[in-house]
This record gives sequence, structure tokens and C-alpha cells, in this order.
Amino acid sequence: MNKEFEFKGGYLNGFLMIFLDILLWCTTFFCFILSIVEGDLGRPIAIWIILSVVLLIASIICCCGFSMLEPNQAKVMTFFGKYVGTFRKTGFYWLNPFMSVKNVSLRARNLNAEPIKVNDKTGNPILIGLVVVWKLKDTYKAIFDIDTDVSNAAGAQVGNSATARMNKFEKFVAVQSDSALREVAGMYAYDNEDTKENEMITLRSGAAEINDVLTDKLNERLAMAGLEVTEARINYLAYAPEIAAVMLRRQQAAAIITAREKIVDGAVSMVKMALDKLSEESIVNLTEEKKASMVSNLLVVLCSDEPAQPIVNSGSV
Repeated sequence: MNKEFEFKGGYLNGFLMIFLDILLWCTTFFCFILSIVEGDLGRPIAIWIILSVVLLIASIICCCGFSMLEPNQAKVMTFFGKYVGTFRKTGFYWLNPFMSVKNVSLRARNLNAEPIKVNDKTGNPILIGLVVVWKLKDTYKAIFDIDTDVSNAAGAQVGNSATARMNKFEKFVAVQSDSALREVAGMYAYDNEDTKENEMITLRSGAAEINDVLTDKLNERLAMAGLEVTEARINYLAYAPEIAAVMLRRQQAAAIITAREKIVDGAVSMVKMALDKLSEESIVNLTEEKKASMVSNLLVVLCSDEPAQPIVNSGSV
């Protein structure tokens, strides 16, 4: 259930209230001076003193209600502990100074989490890190459903520092991001060399799908705090140092095998083409034994890592 709603209380233009406040201060000083003059003349001054005190109190109260709001910022308003709405109108306004105001930012923020060591689905230790783009969505949940007390923040106004409060939210997102990343990393293997690429999603090959799953997991965890993740993606992925060398050799071996398979396929097709050409154009008639010898020699030449050394046969073919 969404308990957040827009502030429906009264507010006035800030510049108009500046003019009225200046007028109140001038009237206060005028009444105070007039009371002194009346006292020197021996006239009653009680009414002027009372009026000066009342105007002074009104001027001080008027000075406390000014508020300025930039785009994508909000003020969560409470009146003696009761939530009365979220104020989002940008500009310079005067609000009831008896209301408590908690400033929050609705702008998108980045969280670049440091790589952590986890085990993938197959149990291999890996290092994985992520970047999260998040923003505040529900001001009621963010302020009242999780602890965002900033009264002890150094250099911050008590209960009213947007920067300190957003830093609290960022720590909350960091903890939940760590938990979600560990869960998602354990659902997939780092890589799978034994199956075809499309048969299984891995951390290396399925970046788009895994990023979507990670975003959903984070939104599930952050919904209670009124926060929303607009994007989450893995920005660092590697084997842990203790198995990195072994896995590198495995990858190198797999690459060599793949390359050898292509070389053999190409060599066989070239040998077949050579035999077919010799037979079609009747260049030379080869017995089955000669064909086998020629195939063996050509495969050695084509599949060898070293360049072949030619030998001139001056005798029979």
C-alpha cells in the first residue's frame, strides 16, 4: 500500500513573504521607538510594548518559514509527528515553520561496488563487481520505514541534511547490492567450455539476461525502503587469483583444440580438392598406395606448426 501523497497544506510565495517580513520588522522597530517616546512624555506605554513584543514574535516566526526547492528534490512534511505529505514544487516558498521538514533528493545516483569474492554455480571462486544506478521513488517508505536519522552527522542540521540522509540510503543500497550479487553469481557458472554457447547462460556469455535478473533482485530488496534501481550491470568479472592460472591454461588448451579442428577441416578439404583435380584433369594416375602416401604428406605439411622443407624427387613418382 502506497502511503505517500502530495502535500496539500498552505504555502505562500517566498518573495511576497520577504516583503511582509521586512514590513513586520519595520513596524516592530517603529512601535518600540514610539514606546520610548511615549514614555519620555509620561504617557502610558504598556500597549506599545505589548504590540512590539507581538510583532517581534511574528517577525521571528516569519523568518523561519522560507524554503527553496530545486528540480528533483522533495521535502517530507510532518506536523508534530504526523505525516502531512511530500512537497515537490520547485521554487522559493514560505511554509508553516511549525512543520518538521526532511529534505531528500529524487535524482539518480551511482554506486560502484568493489569486486567481491564469491563461488559460482560450479563452485569456482571468482571476483565480481557491479555498478548500480538508483534513485528514491517512495519518500514515505524511505523516511519512515528505514532508519535515516542524521542528527549526529557532522556539520549537518539536525534531521534536515539531504546529503547525509542520501549517504545513509547509499549504505543501505550497498549492503543489499552485495547480497543480491552473491545470490545471482551463485545461480550461474562463470563459463562453460563443455557445451554449446546457446545451451546455457553463463556469467561471461549472458550479460544482458544476468543484468536483468540482478536488477529484479535488487528492486525486490529495495522496495521496502522506497528505492528503485533503474540499471544494474556487472562491470568486473574474473577468476580468483588462486585458480586464475589454472583456468587460463584451460582456456588456452580449449583455444588450441578449436584452432586445430579448423586446421584439420581445412587440410582435409584441400587434400580432397587436390586429389579430385588430379583425377579430373588426368595429370597423373595414382594408385591407392600413392594416394594414401600423398594424403599423409599433404596433411603433415598443412597441419604442421613448422614450415615444411621441400624434397625434390628425381626418381619415380
